[in-house]
Amino acid sequence: MRLTWAQPEDLVAHEFVALAEQGVDAGSLAAVAARWEQAGGSLHPERAGAGSDPAGPELRARARAVLDELADLAPDSPDEPDDWDAIAALLTAQRGPGARVAEADRVAGAWFGRCAGCLLGKPVEKLPREGIEEIARATGTWPVTGYFTARGLPQDVAVRWPWNRRSAPTSLVENIDGMPEDDDLNFPLLALDLLEAHGPGLTTEDVAQAWLANLPAGRVFTAERAAYRNLLEARPVPETATHHNPFREWIGALIRADVYGWAHPGDPLAAARLAWVDARLSHTRNGLYGAMWAAALCSASLVAGSVDEVLDAGESVLPPRSRLLAVVRRGRELGASMRAGDLTDAGALDALHTEFGHLHWVHTLNNAALIACALAAAGADGGFGRFGHGIALAVTAGWDTDSAGATVGSVLGALHGRDGIEAAWTDPLHGRLATSLPGPPERSLAGLAERTRALPDRMRA
Repeated sequence: MRLTWAQPEDLVAHEFVALAEQGVDAGSLAAVAARWEQAGGSLHPERAGAGSDPAGPELRARARAVLDELADLAPDSPDEPDDWDAIAALLTAQRGPGARVAEADRVAGAWFGRCAGCLLGKPVEKLPREGIEEIARATGTWPVTGYFTARGLPQDVAVRWPWNRRSAPTSLVENIDGMPEDDDLNFPLLALDLLEAHGPGLTTEDVAQAWLANLPAGRVFTAERAAYRNLLEARPVPETATHHNPFREWIGALIRADVYGWAHPGDPLAAARLAWVDARLSHTRNGLYGAMWAAALCSASLVAGSVDEVLDAGESVLPPRSRLLAVVRRGRELGASMRAGDLTDAGALDALHTEFGHLHWVHTLNNAALIACALAAAGADGGFGRFGHGIALAVTAGWDTDSAGATVGSVLGALHGRDGIEAAWTDPLHGRLATSLPGPPERSLAGLAERTRALPDRMRA
């Protein structure tokens, strides 16, 4: 059986890349890499998570030993700590004035916007930028201003750039009937349940128990799959995030964070702390900060008057010398140039790919730079900007299309409010989303918004 994101022989190459990104001495890595290659292992990370042929018992055992050896090389950094107290000591954010209740239309806009942005990205997930553009041009929908379609798509283009097999039957404009199931929505649903149950006392162990009780292992990926495996091996937090987990700085924690922001409108620091509680189950360093940043964006988006206010709030919860803050500021700079008319969409995406294209398509750093760019570009006079342009830019970059689209959609949806999002994006949702979590197979978006709006009161309990 081919098992993605879990086979030890596939994790090794990704671990070499992760350690190099964190600044481990190249000579130390080269010595271990040479021995791994001599044993028959690969140094080429599998983009889709697994090689076609699982290794035999000897190579698999060797892979586990190499991962253990590499773990001893993982550096600590005072600039990028994992402990909350150490992180908080570096931040510029201050606690907000206390619980605030956001306008109902803005909370609904956040849910609808997250769904729309995710849905736009679903059928083209795993396709590169050039494939997405060729599909849209071939179907007469470039630049992207609505959901993708297969109508009129030439066969040769369809073969060259196949739709996402799981998503295409439910996420093209001709077949959308509500928001289909997706991990980018399952995690917010789970976070909503967790906060209703535990309030401000939520612990990482509560999150772990909720995963085991509610999430099928096959519907979590990358760092979450590694953490899930570590939980089943009875490893404690935070070892769940570090043991044989080369994906610990990828985007998975960022996609879980929106509800922690919505629970604290106008208090990005409180939102970031809750996101950290969740994220430390599976992530470290910039993986943690990605979740904190997203939560802060979502916190501010419910009460802010401009995109720039939201982006300022996000930056306030990032360690000042972290790699994430640097890439977010670069993305924001590119987006501001677009907004001023000095840079085209293509020019901005060219720059992002030149600077961050070496990273895996679901890494936190490149996707966060893209999200910041899309948000900054969507800002306009009065601050609220263009919803469709923001999510389209996030998707057509060709990285984590559904996740980046979801986060941009969440923030812009909250700024616009439900009534400020064009009907072409919201009508196909029919006010409902599907889920693989236990309970009803579909959830009402209006009901979810109502529950979410009540969270600030729960967080005072």
